[in-house]
Amino acid sequence: MGPPPDEAQAARRRTLAGRGHLSADSPLLGGPLTTSAGAEEPRARPAAFDPHADALEVPRPADEAEQIPEPRLLRDLIPRPDPSREVDDWGRSERVFQLVEPALNFYYRYWFRVEQEGIENVPSDGGALLVSNHSGALPPDAPMIMQAIRNEHPSPRPLYMLGEHWFKGYPGVGMLANKIGLVPANGANAQRLLRDEGRLVLVFPEGQKGTRKLYWQRYRLRRFGRGGFVKTALRAGVPIVPVAVIGAEEAMPIFAHVPLLQRLTGLIYFPINHAFPHFGLAAGMMYLPAKFKIRFLEPISLDRYGPGDADDLELVQRLAEQVRERIQSEVDQLISERKSVWFG
Repeated sequence: MGPPPDEAQAARRRTLAGRGHLSADSPLLGGPLTTSAGAEEPRARPAAFDPHADALEVPRPADEAEQIPEPRLLRDLIPRPDPSREVDDWGRSERVFQLVEPALNFYYRYWFRVEQEGIENVPSDGGALLVSNHSGALPPDAPMIMQAIRNEHPSPRPLYMLGEHWFKGYPGVGMLANKIGLVPANGANAQRLLRDEGRLVLVFPEGQKGTRKLYWQRYRLRRFGRGGFVKTALRAGVPIVPVAVIGAEEAMPIFAHVPLLQRLTGLIYFPINHAFPHFGLAAGMMYLPAKFKIRFLEPISLDRYGPGDADDLELVQRLAEQVRERIQSEVDQLISERKSVWFG
């Protein structure tokens, strides 16, 4: 049964009279919806705006005793090294490396007759940043350091090299370099290699300035940039292992540069030496048989510093200069002890 006719008509008149008069709390004017109008839950009061808040900060529980894993850490998400894999996540191929290893070992054992000292200073596990002097056109120092660890270390480990992006522009060279462990140098790659995966990483802070040195400038270390390698080690929390190398300056010396031909060919530099340019691409295999000596120095621990110290430019420059001076001192000592460029 419905309401009496008189009451129904009165209710209809009240409804008609109320039309066109909306209050400030009406949902049509932005007021809150009631549960009967379709709201699932009461609208929360907006939080106060904080201009200094970190939008990417992970919320923390009210109870500090409750531990929530940091979802942005990749350490637990990265697959463990699997020796059976032919290609790892960085593009390094063990199969390709084994194909080129006979040539590398020929240069290591018979051509350059590499002598190493202090290989035990390279950690057997965990991340470590190897820092070395750099020299010679098509510098052979990186593969010789890599072979020293592979052939002489009691616990051989893959060595990854952080290099500049120029090699990407040369067909074949970039692919082969990547297959044997060359990784583009940037902060994200360095942190994942060192901190998250605990790898051995080799850097040459002199960069192209080291490989462009003329023969009369040999064994004079260039400035180590702005200390980027120190920032990398501080943020990753790994030690720095200085490495001193002699022999590369004489194996592929540079007598002069031709800037005009550099611009015409698009090369990073156009050197003149005993094999280039008259032998063309074959010059890459025409190293002179200089005697190599590699000395791995004691690691420099950065345990007393934290990741935040990477922003202290004065500290970074001081540590970078200390590493450079230490390597320069060892290079000078190796040169003074050497009796012959070719026989050591």
